[in-house]
Amino acid sequence: MALFVHTNIALPLVVHARYCAGLRTRIDVGVVNEDNGENHYFANVADIHLSAKAGFYAARYKKFGNLCYVIGALQGFMGHQNRDFRIKVDDGEWELYPQVTALCIGNAKYFGGGMKIVPNVDPSNRSLEVVILQDFKWYDFILNLHKIYNGTHLTVKNVTSRSVRSIEVEEVSCSGSIYVQSDGEHLGFLPRKFHILPAAIEMIC
Repeated sequence: MALFVHTNIALPLVVHARYCAGLRTRIDVGVVNEDNGENHYFANVADIHLSAKAGFYAARYKKFGNLCYVIGALQGFMGHQNRDFRIKVDDGEWELYPQVTALCIGNAKYFGGGMKIVPNVDPSNRSLEVVILQDFKWYDFILNLHKIYNGTHLTVKNVTSRSVRSIEVEEVSCSGSIYVQSDGEHLGFLPRKFHILPAAIEMIC
């Protein structure tokens, strides 16, 4: 069991056991800026669009164990449309990402019942890893599901990854219907800004 000390941040922490080695270590925390000006904190992954919608639906299928997220993703694809996003990384210029299926912002590697969605991230390197899936269809998700679980999906066409300290994400058409969640908690809809809070928590295992 992990014990977390030296922080005034209240958040549900679900950190993979590989980061626990019986020693004290400090880990970063991700921050989501909410509409009301308050901050929401996450230890694992914040995600946008299909993956967030899948998590929203997956809560209905918890009796199926880890399969609940796969079922939620397939239900999420019903009526799903890929959307054009704008992102701003580290307060730079706005960049256009067309036909985004899902955008995941990781402080740790895993979400969705063990999917290694952000395989290159390190929760103590003072940065977040952003993985973007573009122009995916439901069958692309099924065909690449095993790669998403083992973390080799970055080799798949239309999947990109980059390291950031902060990222702003908004939908080009501003429909107000793009789901956002972090660590399985629904946080509303785009736009949102995310950033890293370095070495925020001391962890003891």
